[in-house]
Amino acid sequence: MAVTDQAPPQSDDKPIEPVESVVIRFCGDSGDGMQLAGTQFTNVSAAFGNDVSTLPDFPAEIRAPAGSLAGVSGFQLCFSSHDIFTPGDEVDTLVAMNPAALKTNLRDLKRGGTLIANDDAFEKSNLAKAHYDHNPLDNEETVAPYRLHRVPMTRLTRDAVDGLGLSVREADRCKNFFALGLVYWLYDRDATPTEDWVRAKFGKNPSLVEANLRALKAGYNYGYSTEAFTVHYKVAPAKLPPGRYRKITGNEALAFGLATAAKLAKTELFYGGYPITPASDILHELSRLKNFGVKTFQAEDEIAAITSVIGAAFGGSLAVTASSGPGIALKGEGIGLGVMTELPMVIINVQRGGPSTGLPTKTEQSDLFLTYFGRNGDCPIPVLAAQSPGDCFDMAQEAMRLAVDFMTPVFLLTDGYIANGAEPWQIPNVKDLRPIKVRHPGESNGNGDGFLPYKRDERLVRPWAVPGTPGLEHRLGGLEKSDPTGNVSYDPDNHQHMTDVRRQKVAGIAQAIPEQDVFGPDSGDLLVVSWGGTYGAVRTAVEQAQQSGESVAHCHLRYINPFPRNLDAILRSYRKVLVPELNSGQLRLILRAQFLVDAVGYNKVKGKPFLVNELTEEITRALQN
Repeated sequence: MAVTDQAPPQSDDKPIEPVESVVIRFCGDSGDGMQLAGTQFTNVSAAFGNDVSTLPDFPAEIRAPAGSLAGVSGFQLCFSSHDIFTPGDEVDTLVAMNPAALKTNLRDLKRGGTLIANDDAFEKSNLAKAHYDHNPLDNEETVAPYRLHRVPMTRLTRDAVDGLGLSVREADRCKNFFALGLVYWLYDRDATPTEDWVRAKFGKNPSLVEANLRALKAGYNYGYSTEAFTVHYKVAPAKLPPGRYRKITGNEALAFGLATAAKLAKTELFYGGYPITPASDILHELSRLKNFGVKTFQAEDEIAAITSVIGAAFGGSLAVTASSGPGIALKGEGIGLGVMTELPMVIINVQRGGPSTGLPTKTEQSDLFLTYFGRNGDCPIPVLAAQSPGDCFDMAQEAMRLAVDFMTPVFLLTDGYIANGAEPWQIPNVKDLRPIKVRHPGESNGNGDGFLPYKRDERLVRPWAVPGTPGLEHRLGGLEKSDPTGNVSYDPDNHQHMTDVRRQKVAGIAQAIPEQDVFGPDSGDLLVVSWGGTYGAVRTAVEQAQQSGESVAHCHLRYINPFPRNLDAILRSYRKVLVPELNSGQLRLILRAQFLVDAVGYNKVKGKPFLVNELTEEITRALQN
């Protein structure tokens, strides 16, 4: 069915005001399609050439009661004509689909910002669910600081899809596309990518294709035709380095990076995992990459997942598992077995709010101690941390490279903010990627005494023999082994020796990783040290301090165990060291213990990322004290 009668006008006589960057938040009930609306706006902006950063925010409950405060789902994005590192502090345009969404999100809308509310949803029962005793849209004191647009989205959406045979429920599910179309008009976006997506997604159901396209165009037309909107805005493309780009989330980038690692190593990848928020999408993405030598296994529990990975590593495959804090805790004994057997594997920890079940859909950095120390015995493991969604692609390969080169399990840390957030990602040239060299011995190294599984090279790395190779029969397991035969040993001196060797091998990785770089002066008043998903907010805050003439530098760590070999010298080149973390001070404590530096922390555990203004204020306080 044609929709030409719904097409937006070809020209618009309302003035277009240029702006450099915009922060939009879509929020509504979990069933209102806010994640979809935000994702589509992100895709359109990325296709236009803007730099984009996103922050999805959804409830942990599978389906909280409709209209309740607990059931609000939101999607924030910042799109810009220049480089950005965060999804923004204050919201420029807030789309609130019901009273609960308004109540939980209005505080983040900046003074003078645009508030678009679905007026139809502000009826008595929804107001009661949001604990309002009156309609806040009628309260002059509440809405006076904002440019309020009360739009009857539900009614207008029903009118747009009338005649398609949809039920009222089906019609109402299209109102997210009405809201999306309205915001497309407001920010002069071309809806073509979204229209193409709708046709591909709902192609088997022509009525749904037609309904969503009608709703989208109805929202666009409403912005054009209503007198309430007197101006709309345009954000020019960003000056990004030339190349091919796509939008990517952290979990997608991890999956692509791991599959790429397998291709670079010319071998197969095995992923064994158990579903857990917010790591599950890694399994989902990898399961789509079977044609690239990827095997995925959804285990019955976390223990089965880690032991399957140990078995795959023993068999000669690149082996990976992923989880979040609760699952990593359950994998602890298996990870220790990986350390004792010295098998290469990657363990990804997508951190979330804790402890216990904690805040499953919120971000945190509280598992650093868990990855450093969370196993029985002296059990050293290299620890890496990605800094952004796109960086997950590179760090997945780096983690696998170190695991294979040094025959050890490797931890790779991300968090919910990185995992679900998205940004434009420049698709790399395969020729520019570093190879991963897998070496399996083909003959015995024992000079007639059989194969010696713990005979090490100059880096203390043992050989990776594939089971079934004639003459390379050997024993591995969780009991302490004799060096180099692999026989079970309870000799005290041998245990001391093997413990020392395992620790020295991990420490030696410092010689194989890059030296730490610093953004800003080589010495000065203040060094801000960060890690993980705080990168963007910290970098932006430091840039602002530098533009104000302050002597501030930024040191962002991607290698946390071992630290880069020049980190000690860097820390001692500044009068003060500030460590912002989304935990109670875990990296700060490790830096103080290892380098005896008087680092101070700035800590937040609210399930939300740092705001730039929080960090700029803390930098000012640190410089003044």
